[in-house]
Amino acid sequence: MGEAANQVDQLNQTGADKDGKYLTFSLGNEEYGIGILKIREIIGMMQVTAVPHTPEYIKGVINLRGKVIPVMDLRLKFDMEVAEYTDRTCVIVVDIEGREGNVLMGVVVDAVSEVLAFKADEIEETPAFGESVDTEFILGMAKKEGEVKILLDIDKVLNQEEMAAIENL
Repeated sequence: MGEAANQVDQLNQTGADKDGKYLTFSLGNEEYGIGILKIREIIGMMQVTAVPHTPEYIKGVINLRGKVIPVMDLRLKFDMEVAEYTDRTCVIVVDIEGREGNVLMGVVVDAVSEVLAFKADEIEETPAFGESVDTEFILGMAKKEGEVKILLDIDKVLNQEEMAAIENL
């Protein structure tokens, strides 16, 4: 009985680590969230300068008030269908932990929705999809008002090699 109670405590602590405020946004028909503390700003879609020899999901770089920031299209990173940018398409500037410190990166999303607060009991662990599906970048599944939001660990959306390439841009 003591071990089962300990496991429940660990699960509750895991959910408690994830509770808080998230900026929610849409990609296609799905809703996602990124922890609000990772967000630096939200800007409208702007001119992106392509960089040769980068993966398809890296759209290039932008000049944001004199600072060059790489831009990743999250749709393409998640192997979703390419979509035309609209007046709702925007870039979320996030602060990602890199190997050599934090890196600002722009993330293109279809539309920003709202900031939502999730309690620990509203967040479930990521379901297991088998070994062939990488879900390490998913913090959990948040349930609110009958809908499910996929909470992202933005620091893990790019693997170490991809992050190293971004830092070298």
